[in-house]
Amino acid sequence: MELTRRQMLVTSTAALASVVGLPAFASATDDLIAELTGGASLGSGAITLDTPEIAENGNTVPVSVTAEGAKSVTLYADGNPVPNVATFNFGPLNPTRSAATRIRLAKTQNVVAVAQMEDGSWQMAKNEIKVTIGGCGG
Repeated sequence: MELTRRQMLVTSTAALASVVGLPAFASATDDLIAELTGGASLGSGAITLDTPEIAENGNTVPVSVTAEGAKSVTLYADGNPVPNVATFNFGPLNPTRSAATRIRLAKTQNVVAVAQMEDGSWQMAKNEIKVTIGGCGG
C-alpha cells in the first residue's frame, strides 16, 4: 500500500487532533460567561428560564426568562457557532424583569441564562433543548 501526501496529511491531522483535543463550543460559552462576570461565582435559583424540552425546528425556538431583581440577563446557546444570543437590560420602570424571544439553535444543546442582580451578584440557569431540525445551516 502506497501512502500519498494527502493521506499522510489527513492521518497526521487526525492524530494531532486526538492528542491535543479540539476546543468545544461549551468552553467558548464558559469563557464568555467568565468575561461577563469577571470570574465571579454564579448562584442559582433566582432565574426562571422557560424553554421547550424538544424543538421540532431549530430556526424558531421560544425562550423566556424571568429574574426578579435583575439588572440584565444574557442568553447563551453553547452549541451555536456564536454562543452569545441576546442581552436584556432592565430599567427601574420594568417591574416584571422578564423577557421573551425566539432564538436559532444549530443542534441539541444547552441554553444558558446569566443574570446580573441589583446587589451585584450573578445568577445562572441552564436548560437542555433537543433540536430535531437544525436552525443554523443544519
